[in-house]
Amino acid sequence: MRVGHAQCLVPEEVLRKVLKAAMMTGADFAEVFVEDTSTETITMEDGKIENVNSGRDKGAGIRVVKGETSSYCFTDSLEERDLLEAARTAAGALMGARGDYTIDLTRRDVPLISPVSKYPWETTKTQKAEFLHRADRAARAYDPLISQVTAGLLEIVRNTTIANSEGVLAADSVIRSRFTVSALATKNGILQTGTATIGKTMGLEILDIKSPEDLGREAARQAIVNVHAAPAPSGPMTVVMTNGWGGVLFHEACGHSLEADSILRGSSVFAGKIGQRVARECVTAIDDPTIPNEWGSYGVDDEGNPGQRTVLIENGILRSYMYDRKSAVKDKHRFTGNGRRMSYRYIAIPRMTNTFIAPYSGKEEDIIADTQEGLYAKGLRGGQVNPATGDFVFTVSEAYLIRNGKIGDPVRGATLIGNGLTTLGEIDAVADNLDFGPGNCGKSGQSVPAACGQPALRIRRITVGGTDRRSAERRG
Repeated sequence: MRVGHAQCLVPEEVLRKVLKAAMMTGADFAEVFVEDTSTETITMEDGKIENVNSGRDKGAGIRVVKGETSSYCFTDSLEERDLLEAARTAAGALMGARGDYTIDLTRRDVPLISPVSKYPWETTKTQKAEFLHRADRAARAYDPLISQVTAGLLEIVRNTTIANSEGVLAADSVIRSRFTVSALATKNGILQTGTATIGKTMGLEILDIKSPEDLGREAARQAIVNVHAAPAPSGPMTVVMTNGWGGVLFHEACGHSLEADSILRGSSVFAGKIGQRVARECVTAIDDPTIPNEWGSYGVDDEGNPGQRTVLIENGILRSYMYDRKSAVKDKHRFTGNGRRMSYRYIAIPRMTNTFIAPYSGKEEDIIADTQEGLYAKGLRGGQVNPATGDFVFTVSEAYLIRNGKIGDPVRGATLIGNGLTTLGEIDAVADNLDFGPGNCGKSGQSVPAACGQPALRIRRITVGGTDRRSAERRG
C-alpha cells in the first residue's frame, strides 16, 4: 500500500486541546474537521477568455455529540484561540456534567489513492488558456454549422485534517481537474448543443487521456448529430444505454435512496429490503472511493474513516447501504467511509463517491444486435428525481433508433421517464465495458464531486418522452 504524506493543517497539540474543550460538557463524541482548499477556474466563450478566478477557503468545523443530539460550530480561522472558542461554543449547546478528558491521537495511515504527475501550479495560466483555445479551434473546424463554443478548466487542491475524541487523526490531500467543452450547432433556426467532459482526481495529465482537440471535436460531433436529428418518438420501449455517464440514472434514481440517512428516515424505497432481490442477476451495484484517480476518489472520508468498496447490490440482491458515522452508530452498522461534506461549514452526511453498475458479460454490440426495436441512448444530460419515491425524468443528450438489431437514425428531444426501483428490475442485459463520467452531486444544500459509471446495459421497458407528434397520434 502506498501511503500519502499529507501534513496536518493544525498541530496535534492544538487539536487535543480543541477536542478536550469540545468534550467539557460531558459529550459522548467530538470531532474537528480542518480544511484548506484552493480552486482555480478559467472559462472561455467564443474564442475569448471570459473569467480567470482563483480562491482559497480555509477553516475548521467542530462537532459535539451527546446521545442523538449534536451541535456544530465552524470558524474561518485556524488560530488556536479561535478554534478553542468554536469548540466551547459547540460544547455549550449541549448542557451536561463537566468532566476531565485525556485525548490521545493516533495518526492513521492514509493510502495514496490518486497520484498526481502534473500539479496545477506547474502550468501557467497562459498555457492553460491555450488549452481552451485549442479545444475551441478543434470544435469550430469540425463543421461550419458550429456557431458557438464554450470551454472551461477547473482545478481543485483540497487538504484536510480530521481528529476526534476516539483517537483518530488523519490527513489527506486531493487534487481534482476537470475540462469541459460545449458546442452549439445552428441549422434553419434549430439550435442543438453537444458537451464533452473529462474529470479525474489527478492533475493536468487528464489532457493526456483526452486532448483539448479530442474534447472539442466530440462536443461538436454531438451538436451536429442533434441538429440533423429527427424528433424522438414517445411511448414505452426498450432502451439500450451506452457506458459511462449513463450511470447518472442509477446514481440519481437509486443511489440517493441507498444512502443511510434516507433509510433511517423511512423515506427510501429500499428501506427494509436488505437480503431481498431488487434486480436481476446481471445487476451488481458498487460504491468505491478507492478507484485510483477517479473523480470521486479519496483515501479517507471527511470523518477520517478509510474509503472502502461497498457492494450495494450483488447479482440483484440488496446487500448494504452507504453510511456516515451518525447513521452507522444509529443503525448499529460498520462505517463504510461515506461521510462527506462540501466544506468545513457543513456537517458530514452519507454521500456517494464513485457509484456504478459493475460489468457483467457480453459486448455492447451483442446487446444491440439482440434488440429488435428500441432506442439507443448514447448519453444523458441530467434530470429530476423524487428521492422519496424514486420517480425520475432524464434528458437524453444523444439518441438513435434501433431497428432490427442495428443502430439507425439519430433522434433528438428524448427523455426517460420512470421509477428507480422499477427500472432497476427492468435491466436484463449488462455488458463488460465499464466507464465513468464526472459530476457534482447535490443533497441537503451540499455539493460534492461524485463519479457515475456503468457498462452498456439494456432496460427492457421504460417510458420515452419524445417530440414526434406522429407517434403520439398513432397511440391515440
